[in-house]
Amino acid sequence: MRRVPVREGRPFPLGATWDGLGVNFALFSANAQRVEVCIFDNDGNTELERFDLPEYTDEVWHGYLPDARPGTVYGYRVHGPYEPEAGHRFNPHKLLIDPYAKQLVGTLKWDDAVFGYTIGSKDKDLSFDERDSAPFVPKSRVIDSAFTWGNEHRPRIAWDQTILYEMHVKGFTQLNQRVPEELRGKFSALGDARVVEYLRRLGVTSLELLPIHAYFDDRYLVEKGLVNYWGYNTIGFFAPEPRYMATGFANEVKEMINQLHAAGLEVILDVVYNHTAEGNEGGPTLSFKGIDNASYYRLLPDKPRYYINDTGTGNTVNLSHPRVLQMVTDSLRYWATEMHVDGFRFDLATILAREPYGFDEGGGFLDSCRQDPILSGVKLIAEPWDVGPGGYQVSRFPPGWAEWNDKFRDVVRAFWKGDEGQLAEFARRVSGSGDIFNQRGRRPWSSVNFVTAHDGFNLNDLVSYNDKHNEANGEDNRDGTDNNHSWNHGVEGPTDDPAIKELRERQKRNLMATLLFSQGTPMLLAGDELGRTQKGNNNVYGQDSELNWIDWAAITSAGRVLLEFTRKLIALRKAYPMLRRGRYLLGRHSAELDVKDLAWLSPDGSEITEEQWQDVRAKCFGMLLDGRAQPTGIKQRGSDATLLIIFNAHHDVVKFVLPEVPEGKRWTRLIDTNLPAAFDTPNFEFNSQYDVTGRSLLLFVLGVENQQRKSTRTGVGAVLDIIETPMEGNV
Repeated sequence: MRRVPVREGRPFPLGATWDGLGVNFALFSANAQRVEVCIFDNDGNTELERFDLPEYTDEVWHGYLPDARPGTVYGYRVHGPYEPEAGHRFNPHKLLIDPYAKQLVGTLKWDDAVFGYTIGSKDKDLSFDERDSAPFVPKSRVIDSAFTWGNEHRPRIAWDQTILYEMHVKGFTQLNQRVPEELRGKFSALGDARVVEYLRRLGVTSLELLPIHAYFDDRYLVEKGLVNYWGYNTIGFFAPEPRYMATGFANEVKEMINQLHAAGLEVILDVVYNHTAEGNEGGPTLSFKGIDNASYYRLLPDKPRYYINDTGTGNTVNLSHPRVLQMVTDSLRYWATEMHVDGFRFDLATILAREPYGFDEGGGFLDSCRQDPILSGVKLIAEPWDVGPGGYQVSRFPPGWAEWNDKFRDVVRAFWKGDEGQLAEFARRVSGSGDIFNQRGRRPWSSVNFVTAHDGFNLNDLVSYNDKHNEANGEDNRDGTDNNHSWNHGVEGPTDDPAIKELRERQKRNLMATLLFSQGTPMLLAGDELGRTQKGNNNVYGQDSELNWIDWAAITSAGRVLLEFTRKLIALRKAYPMLRRGRYLLGRHSAELDVKDLAWLSPDGSEITEEQWQDVRAKCFGMLLDGRAQPTGIKQRGSDATLLIIFNAHHDVVKFVLPEVPEGKRWTRLIDTNLPAAFDTPNFEFNSQYDVTGRSLLLFVLGVENQQRKSTRTGVGAVLDIIETPMEGNV
């Protein structure tokens, strides 16, 4: 018997909410017949009491415990029909995680008892299992959300100034010996002053964190001794992943974000709302499946025993249901308002926009984001593809969204690999992909450009391997894509050949420079600036090991050169707005001056002809960005600089004639990927020939005088001041 009776409480807000006097419990289930709350001890090991939620309002079960406090550990048991063939899988023997839980306690222990049906039965998932799953599943915890943010100011980086940095919370700090050992791999480590300083000095603006929502390791991975390292297997849309918490308190995430914001760094979360860790009809019953399977998941209309699997992971979250849509948008608002994150990258985002009849830009989820006063004001990034019908939707998301652009990735890789016939397509990508995004007032930042990401080869392996080497994943090298557009430059994997090593390093610089000098929003993969390797594994999702962790103590001299070079590229991108225009470059003449904002040049200094664009053997050309051609009234500081970028994917030297310049002006070389450590800025006359090294990239600026060391400087001189003091490879 309870000493204090349960009151009726309120149906809103959903979840377990501490109001200073007690805790209100509210759980949506349209088809349940009864809901019990089970209270556990602080560790979640022993059940202390159990009571029914007494009220049912608008399909929400609710009740209020006056004597409950923050720290209360609980779970649900939901009663209802067990009729898999009708889509219902209620089983009160299975303890369930609250979909709105703000923190989880414990870990999932894979046992047959966590399945709603009896494993091995002849009826398969039609059978009913009566074993108690409570000893094997995490529990939910009530939290006190109070937190003092102090003088925190959100960075609010403009899109055209954004430089994304995709990273994993654990992998970035696990081997960092300058971080206290007990914090490594945790949220606290990412907020450590030394880590924050590294990121600030690198120059990136926005950290895109791989999933930090609570997730589970797949059973088949655990049985192979692996884990779901990337975290794309969410079970809790409000709870931070416990394995990343050093303190045991959810506010550790807020402390991390507060420190990053103080350094001017944004935090973008990679979020997975398209599926959950419960899998298909053969998967476990951990939360949604046992609360209201027919509401939370998309089921086959004519066979609701089975799940629609547009995600390739077993199930698909039903965003067409208003309460499920509410849960997802509540989650987004919670992270944006309560946790102060600055934006979201949506995994398999086309699924979120897919209604039962197909992808719909005017579907419920996208409309919710567009009209929401909170969500419409944060960064929204789509991964615009999935394996379902009509799953490839690059450029089809509404204005206001940015999208991962895999066309940029593939074409840039192919161009520098030396593939023929890439010239015109490469030019379209580096100039902002206006052929696909320049519509409805969208801007170049809509294209999130990347050469590497967590999925696939990293930068070092892209230039070191022809083929994937995924044997460590235990799938006989069958997993991971075979479409890598990679090149080993003559030897598969590590080599002592100095010529191959030098060429690989130059190719890394070419790829990094192309990324940072292209119109659009660049995204770097953490560790690429250091030249780290994954030993040819292009699918390291299950590897919680050195394959994924950055080994700061093992950074080579070549890695340090690449780090300094990357800093220089980022500083140049920030210094010259012509490298990050807010409007598309269309090759049009200025209304005021007889100049084009963009011109494409052949090696003889003249504009490329249509015939030359069609030449499949052409691999060298120039991109002339004339700052004088910008419309009056939109110029920014430094925006009138005229820049020349030369791309040479040919294997040999190409003599490039520098184009005509106004009287008294000269071309000043800022970057030559063949000379990564050069800090001098030599000048070159109009019509002079520059010997462009085979497989190299150059950046020139017009009209910058020879630089002298001064206390106060502008232009490229200021850029050199920014990077004058080398960073240490070990943070």
